[in-house]
Amino acid sequence: MIGDLVKGLATTVRYMFRKPITVQYPDVKRPVRERFKGRHELKRFENGMERCIGCSLCSAACPADAILVVPAENDPATPNSPGERYAATYEINMLRCIFCGYCEDACPTNAIVLEHQYELSFYDRRTSIYTKDMLLVPEDQGHGEIPPVLEQVHRRPSPPAQMDL
Repeated sequence: MIGDLVKGLATTVRYMFRKPITVQYPDVKRPVRERFKGRHELKRFENGMERCIGCSLCSAACPADAILVVPAENDPATPNSPGERYAATYEINMLRCIFCGYCEDACPTNAIVLEHQYELSFYDRRTSIYTKDMLLVPEDQGHGEIPPVLEQVHRRPSPPAQMDL
């Protein structure tokens, strides 16, 4: 019993003589670990197209049911994504999100990524729902190439002309 008390106080005494670490937040921000999961971002390809193909796998994988994806058909003249569909509506309720990263793991195109930004604050429930406009990175910040599978889907040859018999 006394040994446990001494062991507990040893930790206190050990830290009593160390210089405290003070960070002047918000001017100086401490770096986070590589595996830290923070604010979500919807990524783009280098050509500016959205990576999200509206498959809703992230929504299905989310244990907190925080993600809403409403897919729509791509316009062949001006496609939003390389697939046949794109996410017309993409919303994440950040009050429900538990930052588990399952959405990131489920995404076949690596469209949703949990970045290292940890400054999240809300004054009401409406501002805690992040829409597609808030999540989508600017066009000049796209990353990566179009995966070969999606490239074949996007650049599908036109159907052959019908022959008159």
